[in-house]
Amino acid sequence: MDRINDYITDNKERFLNELMDLLRIPSVSADPKYKGDVLKTAEEVKKRLIEAGADHVEVCSTAGYPIVYGEKMVDPSLPTVLVYGHYDVQPPDPIDLWDSPPFEPVIKKTEIHPEGAIFARGSCDDKGQMYMHVKAFELMMKTNSLACNVKFMIEGEEEVGSENLGVYVNANKEKLKADVILISDTGIIANDVPSVTVGLRGLSYLEVEVTGPNRDLHSGLYGGAVANPINILCEMIAKLKDENNHITIPGFYDDVIELSQEERAEMAKAPFSLDKYKKSIDISDIHGETGYSTNERTSIRPTLDVNGIWGGYTGEGAKTVIPSKAFAKISMRLVPSQNNHKITQLFTDYFTKIAPPSVKVKVMPHHGGNAVVTPSDSAAYMAVSKAMNDTFGKKPIPVRSGGSIPIVALFKDVLGLDSVMMGFGLDSDAIHSPNEHYGVFNYFKGIQTIPLFYKYFAEINAQENKNSATLIASK
Repeated sequence: MDRINDYITDNKERFLNELMDLLRIPSVSADPKYKGDVLKTAEEVKKRLIEAGADHVEVCSTAGYPIVYGEKMVDPSLPTVLVYGHYDVQPPDPIDLWDSPPFEPVIKKTEIHPEGAIFARGSCDDKGQMYMHVKAFELMMKTNSLACNVKFMIEGEEEVGSENLGVYVNANKEKLKADVILISDTGIIANDVPSVTVGLRGLSYLEVEVTGPNRDLHSGLYGGAVANPINILCEMIAKLKDENNHITIPGFYDDVIELSQEERAEMAKAPFSLDKYKKSIDISDIHGETGYSTNERTSIRPTLDVNGIWGGYTGEGAKTVIPSKAFAKISMRLVPSQNNHKITQLFTDYFTKIAPPSVKVKVMPHHGGNAVVTPSDSAAYMAVSKAMNDTFGKKPIPVRSGGSIPIVALFKDVLGLDSVMMGFGLDSDAIHSPNEHYGVFNYFKGIQTIPLFYKYFAEINAQENKNSATLIASK
């Protein structure tokens, strides 16, 4: 531990400056105007991996944005860790809600982050967390303490559904052979309450279009006589839930697994303050499915939310029109056993059915993925638990996250590998929102913890192999 802390102390300013440089590149995968910046970021990640000591580092082309691969195979008898992360970021919009420019990182102290937090798009999701692994790898190389083989797979399309990652993984099964996948794209409960994510919800994300007249119409001449697509769209969206916030799509809950009261009681032991929760996002009261707690609503229950809605005139001043079209983006978070393709089809069938004959409806699926629950009794989980216990001074709590990382299910299906999700972000870090930030404490806590994970993972694997050999010999 002393070698780890000494190396971090000696290189702290450089580690921060390198991350800040990476955050200045606007690698927004969703917007084609940033294409050059996304490609530039891939090259920068390649450069940093080479400097850290990785071998065979390459920028691998895909039909979309490239995947950066690198490795360090120190001993074939040692276990291999495959590190996954992403270098693309969410769009910064709405820009006017940022307190500082989204791609000009600054460090500011906050109530939650008294040591300071890095404010920039991608600081927590996922450049800051991905770069912890690069710097932890450098630390292990420089201190001659790398206890496992390591492979890096850093992609540039996570924020748009990882469409080409599946193609790459299927085509490179041998190259990507490992014992576990290590991901830091999640968080902890608090800086003094470590946790490990053991469950993620799935996702069905789509866009709907409602069309009325063949052109925008004067609302005085036509109002009351023809369907207004915005009005109709709002009415249709309102029919997707009942008065108990239960989703009304037929068949939606057919595959939902209900947790037992005992399991729900265990979940309720995780520290949580409803007052602090409401205060942190400035709401007067909570809202959600009747019969479930706030933490249950965001983890073990499926949801449906409108992520964006538009149509008609939205510029300055007034323009009295009945629009020709109205649009919405809708996401459904799914729980284990729900299939995202099935849910997308159920939504499409129902949404089309409830449309009145005065409009035409189009449903356009974007991307999705299935929910996943990872084992909390594996060698990898035990290694994370021991590592976090060393650096935080207490064992982490296993939690299910409300978010989605669809590629975790992909890795299990294609590579046969479980993932261990050792993130260091906080719910308050405003990922996907204006003023996204990542604590300086959290950044360095990750760099400090990751080498210990490698150490314990190697030791636990060696002990398991020894136990297996002894068992075989005794038969």
